[in-house]
Amino acid sequence: MAWQLDEQITARFPVGRRLRVLDVGPGQGVQALRLARAGHEVTGLEPDPVMLDAARAALAGEPEGIRDRVRLLAGDGRETGAHFDPGTFDVVLCHGVLMYIDEPGPMLAGLARVLAPGGLLSLLVRNAAALAMRPGLAGDWTGAQAAFDDPAYTNRLGVAARADRLDALTAHLVGINAPLHQWYGVRVFTDQAPDGASVPEGEEWDRLFAAEERAGRTDPYRQVAALLHLCGVRG
Repeated sequence: MAWQLDEQITARFPVGRRLRVLDVGPGQGVQALRLARAGHEVTGLEPDPVMLDAARAALAGEPEGIRDRVRLLAGDGRETGAHFDPGTFDVVLCHGVLMYIDEPGPMLAGLARVLAPGGLLSLLVRNAAALAMRPGLAGDWTGAQAAFDDPAYTNRLGVAARADRLDALTAHLVGINAPLHQWYGVRVFTDQAPDGASVPEGEEWDRLFAAEERAGRTDPYRQVAALLHLCGVRG
């Protein structure tokens, strides 16, 4: 989804502008470090001490100039008011986090509060409309039937999680004054790849990427993507 995020950043901000970025739940810091390498000032807010240590370890391996542009804090995205002033950030990321909380409203409100006017809110969520796809294509008919009606699921790590619907999140974004500007599908075709599958290389990778990129922005394919990438803009 990095190209999707870059597309939205490029469309909204002047080339070369150093942006203030908040990454809520940065995990191992993949996006935070990528954006820092691009010259932006990045703050990571991570509630899990294990993941926070992993992000700090990844940051320690970067050159000094990049380390100076990244700040990693322990904290919850639902409590941004305890850490930051309103309008502090130009870009707020919340990728792979909403599926682990019961109600997205408080989290989204906290994220919008610290987003500057005209700022970009980037969300990556599990697509409730596609939960039946993986079990159905695997021949698990009982699992597919259950997934039609229940947004709860167990991820590949065995952790209980929850999926969101596009229309419900669209309404949430309107409510926090960061209406949906664009959305994409993520893992339209590749979600069926088995765990541990080797990553294609060379021309095969280029063909895979091109297919996923096109499907991720094209109906009806993006509607059945495993994940949805929603981009809202703060009014």
